Amino acid sequence: MAAEEKAGVGRAPSCLCVLCGLPAAGKSTLARTVLSAAAQHGWRATVVPYDDLIPEHAFQTRAVEDGVALQDVHTEWKLHRHAVLQCIEQFMKKPEVLAELPSKCQINRAAWEQCIHTLLQPEDSLGFCQVYLHCDLESCISRNQSRSEPISTEVILEMVKRLESPNPQKNPWETKSIFLNTTDNLSKCDIQKVMELISSALSNPLSPVEDNTEQKEAARLKCASSVVHQADQACRRLISEAMKTARENQVSSEHMRSLATQLNESKATFLHNLRKQLLQETPLTQEEDFDVERVVKRAVDVFDHEKKEILLRIINDHK
Repeated sequence: MAAEEKAGVGRAPSCLCVLCGLPAAGKSTLARTVLSAAAQHGWRATVVPYDDLIPEHAFQTRAVEDGVALQDVHTEWKLHRHAVLQCIEQFMKKPEVLAELPSKCQINRAAWEQCIHTLLQPEDSLGFCQVYLHCDLESCISRNQSRSEPISTEVILEMVKRLESPNPQKNPWETKSIFLNTTDNLSKCDIQKVMELISSALSNPLSPVEDNTEQKEAARLKCASSVVHQADQACRRLISEAMKTARENQVSSEHMRSLATQLNESKATFLHNLRKQLLQETPLTQEEDFDVERVVKRAVDVFDHEKKEILLRIINDHK
């Protein structure tokens, strides 16, 4: 969203307003209302919706490659979402360059061009604000089920666990954030609050931030190394348990050697794939909130399943 230019002032500031909340909380409805109100203020505005920019197949549940299930669903969707964020970031920096997407891109080209058509004029500064739409779970589920293509209720329940509301105390860039209760219809007062928030963000652009990509990359590498190290220790314990179980079942020496070889080869492949996936799929912006213990547990559960299959196969061969 951008304020129109004033005579003799030069290019006007722009504002990125993020609408967040559960599916069917009312984000699309609010976006349409804000667009109309922005036009009345003389502001150029557009909506960048994930649903239009990300291809449908990315929303479908799929098996994670390499057998390392760090996320249960929508792993591919996260990759496309990251591509959208990258395009928005680059467009804000150099609008004239990102007016057209590169030949190889993970988002919908036609939808992207429609999104940015209104905002092709470069701007001098950027404000940021957030509107968190709070709607009770029952209402979200009910509204979602009435849609032509509803999201599964299981996905919404999982999002309830993971969705974090703005936290200005922890994140200074979230200072300009408001909460709206959207269980009922939006009121004129609600829309007024949003427009005042955007107006304030336009008048108070963000300060340029230092590019610390290298530091973040180093932090991500450190995080991945920590996960792999802890997973390695846990896998070693699982292998020891498997060898003990095999001895208790009086497995022959030859089969014991085969068991040890297969388990260690499986562990090496597992850790290699785990590290590869962590480096590829962990966004640079999430290291601080990365739950290492949770990721290690979910990853090791995968290896534990492989261990049990190998052990069972060796015991059956011995018999």
